[in-house]
Amino acid sequence: MIEVRNIHKSFGTQTVLKGISFKVSPGESLVIIGRSGCGKSVLLKLLIGLIKPEAGEIWIDGENITSMNERELMRIRKRFGMVFQGAALFDSMTVAENVAFPLRRNTPLSENEIHKKVMEVLDLVGLKGSENKKPAELSGGMRKRVGIARAIVYNPEIILYDEPTTGLDPIVADAIDKLIINVRDVLKITTLVVTHDMRSAKKLATRIIMLQEGTIRIDDSPEKVFTSTDPTVRQFVEGVSDPYTPKYLQTDA
Repeated sequence: MIEVRNIHKSFGTQTVLKGISFKVSPGESLVIIGRSGCGKSVLLKLLIGLIKPEAGEIWIDGENITSMNERELMRIRKRFGMVFQGAALFDSMTVAENVAFPLRRNTPLSENEIHKKVMEVLDLVGLKGSENKKPAELSGGMRKRVGIARAIVYNPEIILYDEPTTGLDPIVADAIDKLIINVRDVLKITTLVVTHDMRSAKKLATRIIMLQEGTIRIDDSPEKVFTSTDPTVRQFVEGVSDPYTPKYLQTDA
């Protein structure tokens, strides 16, 4: 269980989050949407303790991580996998070396054990036979798959995706969405996704939160979010520059 309680976060004079609260149940797929700069990626960093809030608490399975020191946070972070925007691969390493990196750094596994786990997750994400390639030899979709493999190789309980389909064409993006769903279902992982891609949000989410000006504008099922009559929500999910008006909504209905 993840519980965010009344979190406030600012950078200098810019307030990013203004007292947001929500819970995420085990096995849930929560998608966080909202305009650029609304605090989506900041929220992911807060959840793994990379930054701390000015006020509020974040609880992971009954432990308040906002009061933890760095050593304690490392224990919590091992329960998370993170897929960074752009995959964030090491260019000098092969695919297999990139995926093995967290195992070599954080576990006492032997090289044979590491090799076996790396091959298993590469097979799961559809990259069998690509283990010796370098990132420069991979397509955008393949790099995303490597990032997902690296995130799941040590069996995390929770996986965070930061804009997993950014920069991909619609066909490749759909393939990545299907992979995220398959990883969730096969490994029984709690999933949090930050995205601007409304097609992905609709496919991936069991629940959607929209952030707006530092607060939660809506927190509901995909069906309720995509049929919301809130003009701000409709403007975002439909992707139009002009605000929706009540008159337009009545006509649209």
